[in-house]
Amino acid sequence: MNISTELRQIGVIARLELRRAFLSKRSFWVYLLALFPAVIFFGHAIEVKVRHDRWSRQGAVQPAVIDRLNRGMTYNEVIKAAGAPIRDFEWERRRDEEEPVRMRHVLLFDGRRRSDLTFRNDLLETVRTRPLASLDEDRQIFAGVFQFFFLRVAVFFGCLGIFLNLFRGEMLDKTLHFWLLAPARREVLLLGKYLSGLVASSLIFVLGTVLCFAGLLWANDPAEVQQYMNTAAGHELFRYLLATVLGCIGYGSVFLAAGLLVRNPIVPIVIVLFWEGIIGFLPQMLQKLSVLYYLQSVCPVAAPVEEGTPALVRLLLSPAAPSSVWVAVLGLLGLTALVLYAAARVVRKIEIDYATD
Repeated sequence: MNISTELRQIGVIARLELRRAFLSKRSFWVYLLALFPAVIFFGHAIEVKVRHDRWSRQGAVQPAVIDRLNRGMTYNEVIKAAGAPIRDFEWERRRDEEEPVRMRHVLLFDGRRRSDLTFRNDLLETVRTRPLASLDEDRQIFAGVFQFFFLRVAVFFGCLGIFLNLFRGEMLDKTLHFWLLAPARREVLLLGKYLSGLVASSLIFVLGTVLCFAGLLWANDPAEVQQYMNTAAGHELFRYLLATVLGCIGYGSVFLAAGLLVRNPIVPIVIVLFWEGIIGFLPQMLQKLSVLYYLQSVCPVAAPVEEGTPALVRLLLSPAAPSSVWVAVLGLLGLTALVLYAAARVVRKIEIDYATD
């Protein structure tokens, strides 16, 4: 059988399996994993929009007025200059054997920034001004959500749900023998099923990534977003999408092979999850046997790690020495090829005995 015929067979098998990959009852929860981060970002955007509209209706202060506020001004002087605040409340703070101190918090809004003013005994003590929504901060949050949740949880378990069932699910349904009786090599069947799972998982998680990115942009100031779109947005989105697809390629091959090698799916889940979790402790050579190492190297923005985080946790959250993008891409493709080669050797000898499953 020539290569062109086998390629056509791979395409036919993938096309027939796509419906199963998209609509399998065992993998509907994959959609929830893929879309959950988008719900968070759009929820944040809606909150920002609602708050902006409500505060604007209550009366926005000129930015120059807020910039002229100085420590030591009295409460009456601030209100005379800025007008009625968005929020104004006071309380009394007492300490043992000390006179009570009257504290007051005032919130002002200038259309883009919120200013939190703190008064002590009617004298302005602190002025903290920050944007209602900051694109730079939201990009850092996006990087953290993408690397700590989307790649480590959503793509990981999503690929588990899709690829582990490509063979294992058919064994449970007692339908795999129909494929094995088809006039196609076992390796062709393996690649066809893998391609169907790859297309399905990539489309689902790429959609989730794009929706998250759209929610990130919607929450921020249009002028700031336009400047970002003209500079780094396209490059960063491409890198995130590339990491998403590579995650489906890498984890997909691992869980497809796991579905052929073991009867109990809990075993490969625990082993792979443990291995991916300890890459920060491993020598760089061993890190290159981890899918997550390559995915983090592709991400355009380093995930934020708060100051004071223990060194042990820092090792768990980031690779020791990320590689360049193209080295990461080639490395992950090479790792995937090795896993699929091992799976192909197993699928050649697979025998069906439903009574033992």
